Amino acid sequence: MKKNSPHPEILLAIACLIYAAPSTAFAQTGKDIHLPDVIISATRSEQYTDDLPLTVDVLNRQTIERQQILDIRDTQQNQTNLSVRHAPARFALTGPANNTGREGNTGFNIRGMGSNRVLMLEDGIRIPHSYVYAGNAFGRDYVSLDMIERIEIVRGPASALYGSDGMGGLVNFVTLSPESFLKRKVDSTSPVRGQVSIGWSEDSQRKSIGTTLAGQSSSELSWLINLASANSQGLKNRGTNDAANLDRTTPNPQFNQDRSVLGKFVWTPSADQKHTLTLAHVDRESDVHLLSSVSKLPYTGSASQINNAVLDEAAQASMNRNRVTLTSQFAVKHEWADKLNVYAGIHNASSLQHGTSDLYKSADRVRDVSYTEASAQVGIQAEKIVHHSTDWTQKYIYGMESSNSNISNFYTGVSPLPPEVFPLKRFPDTRETTRSIYAQTEWLSDQWSITPGVRLDHFALNVTSQDLFYPPAKQAGQSLADSAVSPKLGVKWNANAQWSAFAQYAEGFKAPNANQVNGYFELSPVPGNPNYVTIVANPQLKAERSKNLELGMRYRTPGLMLDAAIFSGEFNQLIQDLKALGGTGLINDPLRFQTVNIDHARISGFEVKGMRDLGLIEGGRLKMPFAYGQAKGHNTSNQLPLNSIDPSHFMLGLNYSKNDWDFKLDMHHFAAKRSQDIDSASLLKNGVAQFSVPSSNTLNASAQWQLQKQTRLTAAVYNLTQEKYWKWSDVQGVAANSTVLDAFTQPGRFVRFTLTTDF
Repeated sequence: MKKNSPHPEILLAIACLIYAAPSTAFAQTGKDIHLPDVIISATRSEQYTDDLPLTVDVLNRQTIERQQILDIRDTQQNQTNLSVRHAPARFALTGPANNTGREGNTGFNIRGMGSNRVLMLEDGIRIPHSYVYAGNAFGRDYVSLDMIERIEIVRGPASALYGSDGMGGLVNFVTLSPESFLKRKVDSTSPVRGQVSIGWSEDSQRKSIGTTLAGQSSSELSWLINLASANSQGLKNRGTNDAANLDRTTPNPQFNQDRSVLGKFVWTPSADQKHTLTLAHVDRESDVHLLSSVSKLPYTGSASQINNAVLDEAAQASMNRNRVTLTSQFAVKHEWADKLNVYAGIHNASSLQHGTSDLYKSADRVRDVSYTEASAQVGIQAEKIVHHSTDWTQKYIYGMESSNSNISNFYTGVSPLPPEVFPLKRFPDTRETTRSIYAQTEWLSDQWSITPGVRLDHFALNVTSQDLFYPPAKQAGQSLADSAVSPKLGVKWNANAQWSAFAQYAEGFKAPNANQVNGYFELSPVPGNPNYVTIVANPQLKAERSKNLELGMRYRTPGLMLDAAIFSGEFNQLIQDLKALGGTGLINDPLRFQTVNIDHARISGFEVKGMRDLGLIEGGRLKMPFAYGQAKGHNTSNQLPLNSIDPSHFMLGLNYSKNDWDFKLDMHHFAAKRSQDIDSASLLKNGVAQFSVPSSNTLNASAQWQLQKQTRLTAAVYNLTQEKYWKWSDVQGVAANSTVLDAFTQPGRFVRFTLTTDF
């Protein structure tokens, strides 16, 4: 019988290894001494991770390459209390097929808060939201990892510095810079530095190539260009049914193409100025033959159901994002500021789904669904350091920010479901605006760091056009405005050179979006649904709020790095999509649904991570990374469990480095999602329970070989033991009695290769 957590004897053995290793483990060469990462997202200023009063994870360029992180889904490999939902492409335009899988990678879930409740940034500029409404969905996979220098993951609310959406945490993708390439030592006299990388991944048959060029045109001007392209298929699973009908469990035939371009130009006219212009483009196209949507023979049911049987179905999806950002840094050396950072960014993103359905006797259906988000963001931030005495220093960070986002959706096609008439919009064109001011100060001494901060946001949703909003005669789109104050207080205490402790209280909020406020949908009886249905708007929605406390400690010696934290959060006025309001389903009394503020929730848990240096063995260095995290949560309004909570995850690794070789072996234990931890009533009807994933254990092995001084080969084998398993984040909402459970399994054994050359 599988357990929900690692066996106690395993944890005991790990503790013994950590605390009772031989003294040789502490024999350390200079290159092995721990150097904390420098990040900017946690405080909006460069700071070492070990100096922060909160939990932060950093995936630098070396880690991204070494772990062969290909997309945002791969960032969760060795992380606890963090997941990225990725469901198979099984969506349908008609019929009873499972709608799961429209979004692709939906975004991050941090400590039980996911989707748009986690702020995603690229170079500090907001990445577009996900959009999910009335059977259509677009995810948040707007990032190409080929252009990323490091990924900063801040756990817990970040609203005090960033405003809305940072209720669960934030993820900041920092793009490549010319400096990081120009400072590299390579066997070349060329003024141009760069890198070429090619890769292949068996789980999706992904073939990729990327190149980066960086140079210095003069003492004042440096530049960088990054180009990347990849082709892939649908993600492998452990399904075995290849049938071209609703029972299919193997991946649908799918072809994906990804392209990205990054251009960065840095002008440094003097030691007191630095100006950076960033141009970024990402696009993705997918073509899926939806064999899993084809109706089974013989066609049965009512005449309408038979007439609407699906003979064939296909879908194409495309996404593109363009960004232009200008950042200027000044050393001003005034009484009110030492540094000044001014930034302006324009972000345009669009997603399109095109689908066709060949029906048995009814008219064939065509659907074109789009979502666009065009945003502009400007801000100014000042930084000042004041030395009050020999013991205390004070650092001020304050600024203001303004952002505008024009958001639109569009539905058109052939044979709409009654009473709809194409073209139409599910919500009216909307401009989301935010005006903000924030301030943070940090009191510093040898032993103490005290960091209070606060941010004031005024946000508004303004309807800019009612054109095509369906049905405008029944309900016009409404505007909304509100304000939010987000305070925080962080404290860090350095007990000695090895031990430190920290605590942080922070509040966060998430403003309602356009489709939550004004989304409208009507449906007359169709095959599989004999009811009249109405989704009504709610312009009275309030912003979601959170109050969070985190306590933690850090231990640093040459032989052991240890981080531990406990956290607890209360979440109020959570927005519940499509709550049933009543109705009989008759034409004069349809089933009514509405997005409302109703839920109150509490989430608590802990995280432990670290690295044990086991010393020199046979001329090589052996290290043992480990991580364990667990979270629990429930809806305090009805005492039901929260489905957004991922089961606990335990990771234990062995890393061995010698000369030109580096070997890694990682074991992962994913606990079961027990039925008592699932609220089935909120997602499934007729008393059907959700599928509760069993526990699983996987083993991954990888190696990196320095072929030449500037060339290295990275290879990995994942799921060595061919474990058949599911991730809870991917199967939420799937019924326990579903006939296609295997379609949601993770890949079996697969390999990845990457060849990288610096020049």
